[in-house]
Amino acid sequence: MTLARDAGLHPAQMALAFVTSRPFVTSNIIGTTTMAQLKTALNSADVVLPPDLEARIDAIHQIHRNPAP
Repeated sequence: MTLARDAGLHPAQMALAFVTSRPFVTSNIIGTTTMAQLKTALNSADVVLPPDLEARIDAIHQIHRNPAP
């Protein structure tokens, strides 16, 4: 959450923008229960993550890897 807030983004918005930016993703499924959440999610389509922010996301991922199957 801190990384997103430092970048001026809502955490969900940053997460959705990151997923959308992956070249292998063909659709990004959102789930909301309020109009505010829907607006945040839809606005993520216009977010372009700068390379330095993507690098910071990758650095966090190196520490907190996906769980092993």
